[in-house]
Amino acid sequence: MSSLPSSEDKPATTSPGPAPSGMSRRKLFGAAGVTAAVVGAAGAGALAGRASAAGAVTGGLDKPVPFRGEHQAGIVTPAQDRMHFATFDVTTESRADLVAMLKEWTGMAERMTAGQEAVHDGAVGLNPYAPPADTGEALGLTPSQLTLTIGFGPSLFLKDGKDRFGLAGQKPQLLEDLPKFPNETMDPARCGGDIVVQACANDPQVAVHAIRNLARVGFGTVAVRYSQLGFGRTSSTTREQSTPRNLFGFKDGTANIKAEDTDTLNQQVWVAKGDGPDWMTGGSYMISRRIRMRIESWDRTTLLEQERVIGRQKGSGAPNGLKQEFEELNFDIVDNKNEPLIDRYAHVRLASQQHLNGIQILRRGYNFTDGSDGFGHLDAGLFFIAFVRNPATQFIPMQMELARRDLLNEYITHTGSAIFAIPPGLRDGDYWGSTLLG
Repeated sequence: MSSLPSSEDKPATTSPGPAPSGMSRRKLFGAAGVTAAVVGAAGAGALAGRASAAGAVTGGLDKPVPFRGEHQAGIVTPAQDRMHFATFDVTTESRADLVAMLKEWTGMAERMTAGQEAVHDGAVGLNPYAPPADTGEALGLTPSQLTLTIGFGPSLFLKDGKDRFGLAGQKPQLLEDLPKFPNETMDPARCGGDIVVQACANDPQVAVHAIRNLARVGFGTVAVRYSQLGFGRTSSTTREQSTPRNLFGFKDGTANIKAEDTDTLNQQVWVAKGDGPDWMTGGSYMISRRIRMRIESWDRTTLLEQERVIGRQKGSGAPNGLKQEFEELNFDIVDNKNEPLIDRYAHVRLASQQHLNGIQILRRGYNFTDGSDGFGHLDAGLFFIAFVRNPATQFIPMQMELARRDLLNEYITHTGSAIFAIPPGLRDGDYWGSTLLG
């Protein structure tokens, strides 16, 4: 494992890399006199609360996160409040074009995470006779702790039996499409992808801007397969963060792995040398699942039943039968009928490391709402994201157990799914994918 300091642990200062343009978003905004634009495709939901998020300048919520380090940022970085998740299909069959795009994306990502314009072309994009080099909606905004995390799907290595880029021999054995689980109704348009980019920030417009500009520059080499906007993180990734709530109103991710748990991260999240191909050492595997919640049915369910289904108290977050949120689950506490207070099929019991023989995952999901389904029901739920060292021995057994027996299944269904190999962080001079593509 590299001895480089992790991008997750460094102080929030601008990281080294390609020479910046010297003009911050705010300076460029003043020089150009440009009014920040709202991305129409993002919709009102994407930008709801943008002003309050942008105004959160205390506690470093507006500061940059270092782009380079041992691990990619956006994994154990303190989970930001907003997300724009996008997957791409590679439309070229030229390896050289793919590498060129990834190099360009890397420079853009480093600039945007530092709070600068996406592309610097010597004229800062102000040529009136050419499209702007930056789309402009983040001009004047702070870095907002933007992180950009990239990964590669199974289809980049081998698609329909074809090795498009000479990468089949570098495909990790663990990088396989997830099996079909019970209680899922998959939309193929929301599954898979050759490349993923996860943009997280405390201002939704900053996250949307990042994905928009990468997609714009990638045109002709990649095409967006699907994307998902998320708000309200559903897990904490550091001990300083309070536990958030999901759209069912329950605290979510109480037992999540935290950035401070370095031994657990090494055991459960980071790929070690010898786990697979060398290019993955220091990386991880990302699993994404779009989980639709049956909001209306849940809202008609009694509090007592809701707490039985989850296994925690709705107000405090404490396990049933206990008083404090962070008390360890106790499966031996029973009621006056000798029934366990944490039901045998409660969600927290089935997902716990105690039940799963020590299996843990690093969760980093977000709430979502995508309007209604045409029948008066909210299309809303959890966009689940997890990082693991070994999908076959961690996520798959956990999800199989939940899919078969979880009481929560009455109120949810999985509609999208993907898995990606997440390369390690970047050293000086590296580009996204350089450990794989050379």
